[in-house]
This record gives sequence, structure tokens and C-alpha cells, in this order.
Amino acid sequence: MRIAIASDHAAVDLKATLADWAREQGHEVTDLGPDGIESVDYPDYGYKLAHAIAESEADRGIVLCGSGIGISIAVNRHPAARCALVSDHLSARLAREHNDANVIAMGARLIGVDIAKDCLAVFLTTEFGGDRHARRVDKLSHPRFEKESA
Repeated sequence: MRIAIASDHAAVDLKATLADWAREQGHEVTDLGPDGIESVDYPDYGYKLAHAIAESEADRGIVLCGSGIGISIAVNRHPAARCALVSDHLSARLAREHNDANVIAMGARLIGVDIAKDCLAVFLTTEFGGDRHARRVDKLSHPRFEKESA
């Protein structure tokens, strides 16, 4: 699988660890940065990763920042991206199974390396459940902002 990974300065170490682990599992990994711990703006890297997903440069994405919250919001600004903030194997599984998430976000200051690897493993191996979930996922890519949605 082709995986893109990006972070902010707070998550550079976890990004490197997860990228190496994914390569060891046989995946092709593209590191979108940053390379060092100098302060950067997480939206820039979230947008960069969302663009890689939208342009089919990667099949799945991983984004990391201190909490995982900010960078997940940035990724989700792009309609081609469905980014889920995960913190355990169940949330990673449901993100794929129910929401067809193509990107996961994790908080480097909130999650340990072993749990992050577990989340990533589940995210990469779980298939989308389809069926009743497909209708809902389609609405994520084609939102209607009305008073009432059906």
C-alpha cells in the first residue's frame, strides 16, 4: 500500500517511528515532512497530506501533531479526505469499517508508540464495511448544508 505521512514539530519522532514500521511491513511510505523539530504550522502539513490523497499519490494517510486534533481538522477541509482521530485499535477499526477513513490522525503527546503501531496496523488491514455505511460516507463527500438533512 502507498502511505503518505506528515506531522508537525511535536510529532516528528513518532512520525519517523511509524514510517519505519510501515516500511518494515512492506508498505511504500512517503514522508511529507517536516524533517526537524523547528516549529511549523500543522495546517500546512495536513493540507499537503490531503492533497496527496486527493491526487491519488497515496492510498492512505497518517497525520500526527501534539494532540492530533488540529491536523485532523486541516486534513478534513479537503472533500477527498476522511480523517479520523484515533486513540486505540477499536477507534481505528471503526474509522475504516464504518467511515471508510483514508487518513488517521493521532496525538504524539497523548499516545504511546506501541498503541500508535497497533492503531496503524488495524487501520491498514480493516476493510470498509459498505452496505448501510456507504450512503453515509457518500454524504461526507457531498455535504448539503441545510436546516434539516435527510
